[in-house]
Amino acid sequence: MKETENRSPHILNASSNLVGICLLIQTSIHVFGYSSRSYIDEITAVSTCLFITACLFSYLSIRSFKINRANKLEQIGDVCFLIGLALLLALVALISFKRIS
Repeated sequence: MKETENRSPHILNASSNLVGICLLIQTSIHVFGYSSRSYIDEITAVSTCLFITACLFSYLSIRSFKINRANKLEQIGDVCFLIGLALLLALVALISFKRIS
């Protein structure tokens, strides 16, 4: 990876925003009483954990002084972010098409 290709701040920013969205979804599910009737809260919880992990690794990548370590941490954060994003996308699609009630 090139030194000028630093994605960590972008991953950190987007992941922290998506953590907030996931927490909003979880709160809404509990307020409306859907948590015992569906798997939405479990899927959202996994997504939240992945985004928090992406935030952590992106932050550690930014703070790392060694280029190789920073690149490795950034890759881990990137993978966690993409998996969390795919999971959140699948959740929204399932809710939209009423496959999860």
